Amino acid sequence: MSSKLTIMGSLKMSIVILTVILAGFSIKANAADYIVDKGVSIVKWEAKKVTGQHNGTISFSNGSISANNATIAGGTLVIDMKTIVDVDLTDAGYNKKLIGHLSSEDFFAVDKFPEATLVVKKAVAVAGDDFKISGDLTIKGVTNPIEFSAKVKLVGDKLNAEGVMTINRAKFGVKYGSSSFFQGLGDKVIYDDFTLAFSIVASKK
Repeated sequence: MSSKLTIMGSLKMSIVILTVILAGFSIKANAADYIVDKGVSIVKWEAKKVTGQHNGTISFSNGSISANNATIAGGTLVIDMKTIVDVDLTDAGYNKKLIGHLSSEDFFAVDKFPEATLVVKKAVAVAGDDFKISGDLTIKGVTNPIEFSAKVKLVGDKLNAEGVMTINRAKFGVKYGSSSFFQGLGDKVIYDDFTLAFSIVASKK
């Protein structure tokens, strides 16, 4: 009798697991791809140091988000690291110098690593249009997991998403001016955390 109960219990558990797998497969199979409009989508960056801060923009290279009704099934977003722009420095010489430094080996080495990529692995609906997103972020050839909040709206054939990612550059080997790697920097410290605030407009494929 006990063996029959064990078999029945195992069978029920297998059915539950299979149902969950098939449900997830169904969501992905029925999901539509929304292609990022590079012309209107943008990323705004902000980085701080002891003596101040800088901010600017950077553009998407390409990307798509898979969605089924109000469910986000996944996606890949690619940022063109060669499009870094600073908007706070009005002096053309200083502005050019900053962008050159950010593009160099000291920071993002854009000649070697021209793209940064976010692969969305999971999106959990929180309330309304609010989602908790998790995925893998690759910068400078280094990949780390990341989580952040985002608002995602689906209206007809359009998808709009916006949110802010806080990134610890030290985890991606961006060492210049970081107190995580160097001591005695004083007021020359550049903080490890920087933010990328994204605004995405995508259209159904």
